[in-house]
Amino acid sequence: MTVSVYVPFLVTVVLAVLAPRLARRFAPHPAAWALAGGALVTALGWLGSLALLAFTGLAQIPEVAEEGRWSVTALRADDPVYLTVSAVATVTLLASLTGLAVAAVRQVRHLLWARRECARLPGDLELAVLDDASPHAFALPGAPGRIVVSHGMLRCLGDAEREALLAHERAHLRGRHHLFQTAWRLTAAACPLLRPLAETGGFVLERWADEEAAAH
Repeated sequence: MTVSVYVPFLVTVVLAVLAPRLARRFAPHPAAWALAGGALVTALGWLGSLALLAFTGLAQIPEVAEEGRWSVTALRADDPVYLTVSAVATVTLLASLTGLAVAAVRQVRHLLWARRECARLPGDLELAVLDDASPHAFALPGAPGRIVVSHGMLRCLGDAEREALLAHERAHLRGRHHLFQTAWRLTAAACPLLRPLAETGGFVLERWADEEAAAH
């Protein structure tokens, strides 16, 4: 096995260290796209390298080699991977795939919940006001999405501040920021080293919405 199979691991570490710092220095819109694209490509490379290492070890089992009709001796000569490395890669791959599957199920459930909540909110306007004294507001993605604000939040704000709040939440819906969050959550579940990108991504999305609200 050539050294190239280990390159995605190195890239993952470098990206996890440098990307959060660099992303805060760029405009939020391109930074969000860069973080999402980098996370997806790196996660695929991570899983691919683990799969290659795991398969190389599995292929050296005599029964598997006999079924596949290849030579174990030739395989070890062409792709010299220690069985210990292959075993660790296999365990890590299984853990990554399990984490990815669990995160995907949770994310699908969350999006379905969001759509149901959109349908249950009173009225058919973009803005839905909840009878809640606690100050909170959020964008609920759906078809179409809704902006949910509590009475407590509205009482805390003046007219201009309310307009800025609505512009901020509209920016989240217009930019489909929930899709960026989904990409970061799935890649972080597949490769925990990418969690700093997910954390930085959340900050970048808030900056994105803040800047659009400020421009408005």
